[in-house]
Amino acid sequence: MRTSSSLLYVAWALALLTSSSSLVSADVVEYTFEVGNVTVTRLCNERVIAAVNGSLPGPTINVQEGDTLVVHAVNKSPYNLTLHWHGIFQLMSQWADGPEYVTQCPILPGGKYTYRFNVTAQEGTLWWHAHSSFLRAWVYGALIIRPRLGHSYPFSTPYQEVPIVLGEWWDSNVMEVEEEAVQFGGAPNISDAYTINGLPGPLYNCSQNQTFQVEVQQGETYLLRIINAALNEHLFFKIARHTFTVVAVDATYTNPYHTDIIVVAPGQTVDALLTANQTVGSFFMAATPYQTRTATPDAPLPDTTTTGIVVYNGSTSTTPLMPTLPAHNDTQTANNFYLNITGLEGGPHWVPVPEVVDEHMFITVGLGLDSCNLPNDTCRGPNNFRLSASMNNESFVLPVGRGFSMLDAFYQNATNGVYTRDFPDEPPFVFDYTDSSLNISLGFAPRSTKVKTLKFNSTVQIVFQNTAILSAENHPMHIHGFNFHILAQGTGNYNASRDESKFNLKDPQIRNTVAVPFAGWAVIRFQANNPGVWLVHCHIDDHLTWGLSMAFEVENGPTPETTLPPPPADLPTQC
Repeated sequence: MRTSSSLLYVAWALALLTSSSSLVSADVVEYTFEVGNVTVTRLCNERVIAAVNGSLPGPTINVQEGDTLVVHAVNKSPYNLTLHWHGIFQLMSQWADGPEYVTQCPILPGGKYTYRFNVTAQEGTLWWHAHSSFLRAWVYGALIIRPRLGHSYPFSTPYQEVPIVLGEWWDSNVMEVEEEAVQFGGAPNISDAYTINGLPGPLYNCSQNQTFQVEVQQGETYLLRIINAALNEHLFFKIARHTFTVVAVDATYTNPYHTDIIVVAPGQTVDALLTANQTVGSFFMAATPYQTRTATPDAPLPDTTTTGIVVYNGSTSTTPLMPTLPAHNDTQTANNFYLNITGLEGGPHWVPVPEVVDEHMFITVGLGLDSCNLPNDTCRGPNNFRLSASMNNESFVLPVGRGFSMLDAFYQNATNGVYTRDFPDEPPFVFDYTDSSLNISLGFAPRSTKVKTLKFNSTVQIVFQNTAILSAENHPMHIHGFNFHILAQGTGNYNASRDESKFNLKDPQIRNTVAVPFAGWAVIRFQANNPGVWLVHCHIDDHLTWGLSMAFEVENGPTPETTLPPPPADLPTQC
């Protein structure tokens, strides 16, 4: 008898076969991305940033499901560069995933590399961004996947589609912000503004004429493609006097969910229908941070709001209406949003939940401390220690200077000195993970480069458990190379005997990034049908820098079609 895991693999293979038989409707879509310095003016000041083709955000990529996407990346910036196509599966194009030192070495200044991959069995909104340190604050953009020719959305065709890319802006050089934080071991300086499509909006200084505006026709319905490209902040998003119908998250369709507020964690996307059903006028759209931890002198929090304007055709209003925004620590509103979204069972590219689990993992995620290596213990973290982060008490270190990327080491069977295969399935000991009064010594974790090895096509279930050793907060956990079902989420310590009854095995939402709740947990399940090395990390950039990461090493399958292909000839090799 075949297991449900085997049946799922057959279904996946048939889906690929069906896709390949329809390639008459597929195209090769080609872009050239030149990353170079450009001077922009924000918040009253001119700043030199690195940007793609001179724009912030960078170009919006438009493809249809089934297309092959080719992006020629030319690095004319002074920084090392890689690009990540956030949420793309990269089936048989693993070398194109992008995280530096994981699937490739960096593209050095003056260098170039061509990313080539197929966009299969996905529709909706994804995005692309630099995966080299804090460069993501400048180098990012939307990646929109529409149904292939002859196919349609599982909802009425909108009048117009509008990308809404939410970002953060520093009134300084973000690369220097990161360098200072790494040098002194403290939290990076907070951003000075949030942005909508690169613009701060009129609530900030010198930004009255730097406001994103969308013109709508009364009575028409618009598809907003909302992306949180911010480095460090979860965001609430509202439009005054309007409501939304969520129809997709992370490029997977959902059952329609009606709401007046959207919550989007760093790395996540939300597709929402907006009907222009108000009287002719103008209305602010606003994004403001959802913050679960408490500000401290060592780690302050940004507390501002970016706005754009929705203006109706024919409006003469000069004063847009402002939405009522929740408190920044309104966890209940955030949890309600996340818990009420379900997947569109049987919709386009729907994948049922695997029933048989081969690998069970319980992974604690949280912030901690490391020893200070500066003279006189002058680090800027709590108690003059260095800030750190870990998963299962292992603080991840990228294999910089070890000669191979992790994927190349896997391909060449040369992992010695690059990474080890002993990432633990559970933390070293059990404690009250959500107790913020615990001894701070629990927050110290060894630095390592460890992976968990998975058999090809095995089914993995992970409990992500938030810890409050240093600071309890919401962690957006992103897995490269895979989507996963979110079976349940909750607060407190996960308890299988109590919480398994909450699992949604029928129509859970499918995502590539899960917001693990403040002082809580999330359970996900996925099938490891993609060979290679895949990064798992918190999509808050300073947490990634501090070590809140690990990786899966998925073994090759039994056929050439399930085996990691050779690297491209132009793949950068200087690690």
